[in-house]
Amino acid sequence: MPFDVASVRGLFPSLGDGWIHFDAPAGQQLPDAVITAMSAGARAMPVDPRGVSPQSAAAADAQQTARRAVADLLDADPDGVVLGASRSGLVSALVDALPMSVWDGEVVLSRLDDEENIVPWLRGARRHGASVRWAQVDVSDGTLPTAQYGELIGRRTTLVAVTLASSVTGAIVDVAQIAGYARSVGALLVVDASSAAPYVRLSLEELGADVVLVSAARWGGPRIAAMAFADPERIERMARVSMDPVSTGPARLEAEPVPGPQLTGLVASIEHLAGLDIDAAGKRSQRLDSSLEGAYQYVQRLTQYLVNSLTQLGRVRVIGARVHRIPVVSFVVDGVSAEKVCLRLADNGISALPDRPSRALAQIGVDDAGGAVTIGLGPYALPYDVDQLVRVLGSFG
Repeated sequence: MPFDVASVRGLFPSLGDGWIHFDAPAGQQLPDAVITAMSAGARAMPVDPRGVSPQSAAAADAQQTARRAVADLLDADPDGVVLGASRSGLVSALVDALPMSVWDGEVVLSRLDDEENIVPWLRGARRHGASVRWAQVDVSDGTLPTAQYGELIGRRTTLVAVTLASSVTGAIVDVAQIAGYARSVGALLVVDASSAAPYVRLSLEELGADVVLVSAARWGGPRIAAMAFADPERIERMARVSMDPVSTGPARLEAEPVPGPQLTGLVASIEHLAGLDIDAAGKRSQRLDSSLEGAYQYVQRLTQYLVNSLTQLGRVRVIGARVHRIPVVSFVVDGVSAEKVCLRLADNGISALPDRPSRALAQIGVDDAGGAVTIGLGPYALPYDVDQLVRVLGSFG
């Protein structure tokens, strides 16, 4: 059946605050099911999973349940799912765990990525004396041309880190093509799929990635991240990061266990994604197929309406108005700083994001225009919300 946005909105208690939430890149609103699950987890599992008490056993079970849920989301093996407090923490753990041979070559990074998939790699390269090469953004539309990887990736390349979709321009990257280049030289490919995960059905095999990162806050989950390996056996060949000297499997790369309440919230958030289509049936992976497809089609139509409406405003310039994107858009208002634009929007009950830290936006040159405003649509957004945004922006003349 068609995506039922009215039913979906009923799942989010915070939408009763009267605000229009266009700040999804900073974290979507929490559905009631996630809030309830985290509260229940806090009562039932105040300890970590390494003991022998009933509460410890429940925490250990929650840990395995969370791995299975992430595996369903990413079409991965639960034995290859590493859990952590943040993307940056997980990437830092990966930096510490990789063999020294990785740092004997070249690392290829992208300026389209979030800092979480850039800074830890830069620190690792600096620590070990590895060289870094950069994939550049097309400043005309905020995309990442993949043809450049044919020249960037060579026989000395040992690692490639790239995003699947930008959290500022929304541009979707052809990761499969990059994977082909990386595979041809045996380089490790690490893909940050956090921005795409709320909207795009993901598969490690189809992406061709060796490691995929996601952040649950991007789809209405708790502040927790996950890192999935296409080959779980790779983890056993890496240095242990865990403080537990006898840890095995994915726990080897988890410095400390994730608290139980976060784990229950993570599972509930993935169940929430699978339930966006109330008629979806079957196993969770099948329900995710149907629900994410319906949500994606809805927000894509709404994003197109948003972009078309913004381009009708004389002083608004959309970055990459015609690119293939997730529902994230950045724009500048001529003569007005991003902070002032967002303050005007806030005065009218609209949440938006000014001056997101982004090497892509810096390369495009938005600083000279006073910064860019970034907005992102959750599956609870309405055409009316877009109309209200455009009305306020139109007041700038």
